[in-house]
Amino acid sequence: MALRQIRKNGDPVLRQKAHPVKKITPQIIKLLNDMAETMYDANGVGLAAPQIGISKRLIVIDVADEHNLLKLINPEIIASSGKETAIEGCLSFPGIAGEVERAEAVTVRALIPAGDTIELKATGLLARALQHEIDHLDGILFVDRVSRFVEVEKK
Repeated sequence: MALRQIRKNGDPVLRQKAHPVKKITPQIIKLLNDMAETMYDANGVGLAAPQIGISKRLIVIDVADEHNLLKLINPEIIASSGKETAIEGCLSFPGIAGEVERAEAVTVRALIPAGDTIELKATGLLARALQHEIDHLDGILFVDRVSRFVEVEKK
């Protein structure tokens, strides 16, 4: 595994619609592993491939719940319900946070590295993280959805 450079605001890859993964190869598995290592190193809860400069529909998420680390290939939201506003940040926008309205619950269909298709029903932080990372795959950034920016606590 290897740490990858996280692309920051202004990098054109962040605005591109990512390409579907046609075949799960050893390179795709390695990329997902590198993404997870990079996310953990940056203290994030999610990371999309475009954030490391790769225009593929891949995301990793770990919100420290019963799902542990999720590695999803070609994820898509197939159902959503409710509305909820919460504060979000993004590894590609260090030091920036804002209130974002998202669906309260989502169902996501995706492939997992073993090649199986799963449907994942999520609420809370996991639902928010899934929507945030899938937005990245469509070139949509959380700042596009912010209703109000908030001050970030200095560490």
